[in-house]
Amino acid sequence: MRERKQSRFLLFVLAFGCFNFVSPLYAQEIQITGPLAGAPAVRRMRMYRVMRVNVVPGIGYTLQDEFSRSLFVGLEANFHFLDWLGIGIWAGYAAALINTDLTSRVMERGQVTSRNRFSLPDREQFDKQIGRIQWAVSAHLIFIPLRGKLSLFQSVFVDTDLYVLGGAALFGIEERASTTIDESGCGERFDQAKCRESQLARAGRVAPTPMFGVGLSMYVNSWFGLTIEWRGFPFSWNPSGTDEAGPNGPFPDGKIDGTDSRTTFNHMVFGGLAFLLPPDLKISD
Repeated sequence: MRERKQSRFLLFVLAFGCFNFVSPLYAQEIQITGPLAGAPAVRRMRMYRVMRVNVVPGIGYTLQDEFSRSLFVGLEANFHFLDWLGIGIWAGYAAALINTDLTSRVMERGQVTSRNRFSLPDREQFDKQIGRIQWAVSAHLIFIPLRGKLSLFQSVFVDTDLYVLGGAALFGIEERASTTIDESGCGERFDQAKCRESQLARAGRVAPTPMFGVGLSMYVNSWFGLTIEWRGFPFSWNPSGTDEAGPNGPFPDGKIDGTDSRTTFNHMVFGGLAFLLPPDLKISD
């Protein structure tokens, strides 16, 4: 009995001591002292973009087009208010139009019948009816979230930055001209010469579209560098120049017009030489 009383007394003393003498814990701010106190995260940083114009002549190539791909020559110019934010414009012209393997196969093996001759009057002239991208212009915002150094073969190090861009663009498109099966001479009153002539008729238009992309810049020195970027731009068109009908209409409907258009997600890779003006860059403290 006496031992039980002593044990209870010891437990009471321990509990009372913990309750009264254990102080609460507080987070303490770490104060940096010495020569690093108040120092910036990066010193003597080379600011390649701030208050400078970046002019980039280059070459672009469209990707994943079904029937024709465009080889662009273009020019891009960007002005940066800050080292991580700027505005820019870009323009390009299709210097060469390259048929895909699918187009070549249609021209070699395509079958022309009374049912499909409106869509394919002459297989050997199929490349004359397909849609093609002729030119483009765009305006965009450019944002640079990452920058650092890139190692080439673990021996050469170059300053680089990763950027994203977004804006609006206009694309010049050339497609097969609108017509009907009767007007073209491809219908019941078949006129072979007139039908083939309708295959060659072209119409141009301008397609507005959003444009966005991502790119990488590598700086050789204070005023010259290299860039490579990917751009994406969806728009609606009729790349095959065939009677596809509308989404709710019959197939085929005997007309080639806007209802035969479909939205495709187009891609382009663009690379060029970057010239930075003025040639002298700013260096942070």
